[in-house]
Amino acid sequence: MTLSRRLFVAAAGALAVTGIPTPALALSGDDRFYRIPVSATDTEADLVRKASQVRPTARQIAWQSLERTAFLHFGVNTFTGLEWGTGDEDPNVFQPTGLDTDQWARALVDGGFKLAILTVKHHDGFVLYPSRYTNHTVASSSWRDGRGDVLRSFADSMRRYGLKVGVYISPADENQYLHGVYANGSARSPRTIPTLVEGDDRSPDRFHTLDGTDYGAHMLNTLYEVLTEYGQVDEVWFDGAQGHIPPDKVESYDWDSWYSLVRSLAPDAAIAVTGPDLRWVGNESGIAREDEWSVIPVKENQYGRTDWALSYDTPDEGSRDALVAAQPTTDFLQWWPAECDVSIRDGWFYHPDQQPKSVDYLTEIFFGSVGRNAVLLLNVPPDTDGLLHDTDVVRLREFRERIERELPEDLARHGRTTSSPGRVTVDLGRAQEVDRIRLAEDIRNGQQVESFVVEVLSDDGWTEVASAGTIGASRILLLPTPVTARRWRLRVTQSRSAVRISEFGLYRSAL
Repeated sequence: MTLSRRLFVAAAGALAVTGIPTPALALSGDDRFYRIPVSATDTEADLVRKASQVRPTARQIAWQSLERTAFLHFGVNTFTGLEWGTGDEDPNVFQPTGLDTDQWARALVDGGFKLAILTVKHHDGFVLYPSRYTNHTVASSSWRDGRGDVLRSFADSMRRYGLKVGVYISPADENQYLHGVYANGSARSPRTIPTLVEGDDRSPDRFHTLDGTDYGAHMLNTLYEVLTEYGQVDEVWFDGAQGHIPPDKVESYDWDSWYSLVRSLAPDAAIAVTGPDLRWVGNESGIAREDEWSVIPVKENQYGRTDWALSYDTPDEGSRDALVAAQPTTDFLQWWPAECDVSIRDGWFYHPDQQPKSVDYLTEIFFGSVGRNAVLLLNVPPDTDGLLHDTDVVRLREFRERIERELPEDLARHGRTTSSPGRVTVDLGRAQEVDRIRLAEDIRNGQQVESFVVEVLSDDGWTEVASAGTIGASRILLLPTPVTARRWRLRVTQSRSAVRISEFGLYRSAL
C-alpha cells in the first residue's frame, strides 16, 4: 500500500497506521465543531485544548482541496481604465464584442485551476447580468442589443469544462449611493425576499423574511437572483469595502441576513472572505504566513460579521501565544482557513500597458500560498474584447507546466512506509535525490501539528534535513540542495492533540 493510500494517526505522541483512503477526506465534516466559544476564564491549556477540538465543515474541506482558484475582474472598469468605478458610468461603455467565456475556461483548466470567481458586481455597482433591481447592468448596454448576460455565459462555460463556479458581489455600490439607496440611513426591518416587481413572472416555492436596510434588501434580492437562476454556486465572495462616499455616510452591512440567505439557497457554497468559511490572508501579494493556522481566534462584529480577534495582518494568527494574546477580544476559536488573492498583472482589471508576472514569480506565489496551508486565488482579468489576453493564456500554461516540473512523480508512492511512536518512515528501496517535500494533515481531525522535522538515515544515524512549524491541509518544503537518501522520516516534535498525517510526499524537481 502506498503512502497516499494510508492514514497515519498520532495519539498521545505515537503514530499508528490505519487504512482510511485519502479520497474520503472531502466527504465528511461537521458544522457543529467549526467554532468553539472562548471564556474569559480559559487558561492557556484550555485554549489549546479547545483549538485542538475545532473541525472544518464539509464545505471547508472541499474548498481547501482546490488549491488553485481563479478570479476574473471584468466590468465597466475594463473599458474606463479605472480600478474603482464611480457608479455613474454610461452602461454603453461595456462592449466586449468578442466575449468567449469558453476561452476563459479552457485557459484556466490549462493553468491547473479548479474554480473561478466572476466579479458579478464590483464597487461601481454595474451588474454583469440583467437584474430586476437596477438599470446599471448589461441590459442597458447596446452590446448584444441589451440581451447579453455575462454571468450566464460564464457559469455555463465553467461547468462545461469542469470548473466550479464562484461569484463576487461587492457590498459597496457607488451606483446605489447615487440613487439614494446605499448608505441612506434607513433602519433595519423585516424584508420579503425575493421582492417581486412589476411584471415579475416568478413564483418562488418559498419567500424569505430577513432583516435589512434598504440597501441590505437590494443585496438580498441580488443574491437571490444569482443563487436561484444560474445553477450551483460553490463560492460566494464578499469583501468589506465601503464606497468612495462622504465619511459621514456609512452602510452597516446586513451580514447575518446575507449569510442566512446564502446558506439557504447554496448550502454547499463557501462564503469568503468577509464570511464565516474563508478569510483573507491579509495581503494582496499571494503569500501566506510561514506558519499559517486554519484555527484562529475570531469575534463577531456588525450584525454577525466574522472578524479577526487580532488584526487581519498580524504575523501570527493561531499559535499558542496568539490564542492567549487574542483572548480578551475572542468570541470563538474557529476553523477559518486563509485565501491568498493576487493578480497576474499589477491591476485587478485589465490595462493594456501591464504585463503578467513571470513564471518564477508565480511559482514563488504557489509555494507561498498552497505550500503554506492556504488556497491561491489568482486574478486573470479579461480584456476589452472579452477574452483572456494571449500573453496571460500562455503564462497560465507555463505556470502549470512549471509546477508539474517542480512536483513530478511522488517517489514515496512506490516506497515502503512504516510507523513508530511519533514518526512516519519511508523506505524508497534505494538512495534517491529529493528536493521537495509535501506534507498534509487529515484536517477532518483538525490542525494539530505545531512543529516537526524531516530526517534522513545515513551511516551516522538520523540527520535533520528540514524543519518547520505548522502543516495543515498542505505544506511544501523546498530543500536548498537535493538530498540523496533511501530512508526518510517525518517526526512530529510538538502537537496540540492526536495528529493524523495524510501525505508525506518526496519529490525531485525536474528543472
